[in-house]
Amino acid sequence: MSKRIQPPWNPPTETGTPVLKVYNSLTRQKEIFVPLKGKKVTWYSCGPTVYDASHMGHARSYITFDILRRVLTNYFGYDVFYVMNITDIDDKIIKRARQNYLFAKYVAAKHPLEVVLSDSKEIMENLNSKVKTSNDPDKKQMYENLLARLTTATDNLEQSIRSGNVSKMQKAQEEFIMASKDPLSDWLDIRLGHTVTDNAIFSDLPRHWEEEFHKDMETLNILKPDVLTRVSEYIPEIVKYIEKIIDNGIGYVANGSVYFDVGNFDKRDKHYYAKLVPEAYGDTNSLQEGEGDLTCTEARNEKRSPNDFALWKRSKSGEPSWDSPWGKGRPGWHIECSAMASSIFGSTLDIHTGGIDLKFPHHDNEIAQSEAHFGESEWVKYFLHSGHLTIAGCKMSKSLKNFVSIQDALSKYTARQLRFAFLLHSWRDTLDYSHNTMESALQIEKLFNEFFLNVKNSIRSTGEQKTLVSNFTKWEKPELDIMQVFLKSKDDVHAALCDNIDTRSALEVLRELVLASNLYLRDRKPLNSNLLQDVASYITKIFTVFGIISEEPKIGFPISNNVSSDFESIVMPYLTIMSEFRENIRTSARALKATEILKECDKLRDDILPIVGVRLEDKEGEQTAVKLVDKETLLKEKEAKKLAELEKQKKKEERQAALAAAQAEKEALMKIPPTEMFKIEKDKYSQFDANGLPTHDIDGKEISKGQLKKLQKLQQQQEKRHQEYLATAKS
Repeated sequence: MSKRIQPPWNPPTETGTPVLKVYNSLTRQKEIFVPLKGKKVTWYSCGPTVYDASHMGHARSYITFDILRRVLTNYFGYDVFYVMNITDIDDKIIKRARQNYLFAKYVAAKHPLEVVLSDSKEIMENLNSKVKTSNDPDKKQMYENLLARLTTATDNLEQSIRSGNVSKMQKAQEEFIMASKDPLSDWLDIRLGHTVTDNAIFSDLPRHWEEEFHKDMETLNILKPDVLTRVSEYIPEIVKYIEKIIDNGIGYVANGSVYFDVGNFDKRDKHYYAKLVPEAYGDTNSLQEGEGDLTCTEARNEKRSPNDFALWKRSKSGEPSWDSPWGKGRPGWHIECSAMASSIFGSTLDIHTGGIDLKFPHHDNEIAQSEAHFGESEWVKYFLHSGHLTIAGCKMSKSLKNFVSIQDALSKYTARQLRFAFLLHSWRDTLDYSHNTMESALQIEKLFNEFFLNVKNSIRSTGEQKTLVSNFTKWEKPELDIMQVFLKSKDDVHAALCDNIDTRSALEVLRELVLASNLYLRDRKPLNSNLLQDVASYITKIFTVFGIISEEPKIGFPISNNVSSDFESIVMPYLTIMSEFRENIRTSARALKATEILKECDKLRDDILPIVGVRLEDKEGEQTAVKLVDKETLLKEKEAKKLAELEKQKKKEERQAALAAAQAEKEALMKIPPTEMFKIEKDKYSQFDANGLPTHDIDGKEISKGQLKKLQKLQQQQEKRHQEYLATAKS
């Protein structure tokens, strides 16, 4: 995450010092931003429903919220705790997963041509029906386009059959299946969807698209959430959440499903439904869309009122299911966010964000559910909604062939250019993704880039001077004028960011600052590069706050005061390649028992690389670790390692000497005949028998029978050792 910068202090004016205000959808006005707990901000953001590729509509929301989050954190200094959900249980996911599974199964079956042709006629009838009954102009157009493609593919299939050419028939059949994938999948789902029972089929699809979503977010330089919640992982919490709503008398069970009782909720003193969009109260069409595509007529008839909405849906055949007190089922769409956000934050949070299209019914239902659960009148303090995204003035739609995925956009523009486009618009307003919009982004990027290049060149030129004193020159009117512009620009940027985080106005202020600086660069000789560096550094910091400039996460201490902060990111790829090459050489050398090559590999690790501040750590069975360390530290480590090796060698030699001495002593003892072994101990015994066994101790006292037995045993052992010695000596 980028470094925080301190906002400039603004002297009091007639209107007072600017303070941060944000537009709150709950009150429909700008309000002073005051979190519940000082500088700590709790923030929940509605994440994607992962059933397909992320598109520019997603980018509209997530780049927007990333900018707001960065400004709150890195400019205003708030401690933001950011949670985002992934919806991986949803009607769209269920339907798409079933269709993909059934389509793949159909293709794998390799049906006879006659069967495929017969199926095509039924598919066309199904499409014709959709064209006639659809009230959505976009969907109607999409069905008509599909029908035209399918008609062409079917005609080609029939012609190939009449030709009798096997290869043509096979090719036509393959083309038909691919051209009819969407309507064929839909037709298969209608006929066979109820037969799909394996829950795993419904988890593979969202996990794949979630992975792709995260890749897109990383490419767009969007900060990761502090916590990411998935619906599939919060089923127990969701069930408990619903139980509490039922216990509070605002939820009811009907035929295995659970519904939110809007009428009963409205009767409570401190509650009323549709806080965000009260004028939408009773909009049953929007409510129905929120219930999902798979909600059947029977389910609608289970409701006490058309305004009620599902908290828990009884699972039908062909749908995933989880156990609950009400039977097998799955969560409703709205309840997931309430339960997951509350699981992390409790009964209240500061900010809730999402696209403007989610205001009703999704967010209004979330508010009602959460208030009903906790019995409180406020769940979220500030609701922030990003504006719509259009494509060249039109709503994005596959039927209009203007659907733009994030990957499509990134194939034409960089992540930085896309972010500039978003920054040039208010986060609340509709953003039109078009040639004109992107041309503006490209132009402003070019303006700032050229300014940075010119300032760098000026700094390098100054650096060529021989003395430090010559870097500081007297300020004349041109410098004083630029400084006045600079100071005012800081104030104006601050005022813009305080005013609902108005990045468009902030960029305009910075643009004017650059234009004034460019005139100074053009007309002033000699240039004051210190002043220019201050201006460029400030703009860079603001761009870092906006996420235009990325900063790699830094962990631990800097490598060295003499090494630039981006040194590691530059050099590490080369060192990694070198390390992998060395490891391959070591592996081959071991196989060939090429000891000299292995010594060279060790020399590179132990003697050469430490001199340039690189440490290699070989780990058995694992990839060699490559670490950049201050070379002075490494040289000290090398010296310490050398001393440790010498100490190790010394101890080894001492052990070997001790073992040799012990062995020599053992061998010397083995040479002594058993009849002489006690006679050499003159300080213990004074008299011996014919076999050399002691009979009296040194004081003339007779040896006891017990002691004599022990001595006899020792003599027998020595007899054995001595015989071994004699046998060895003879050989």
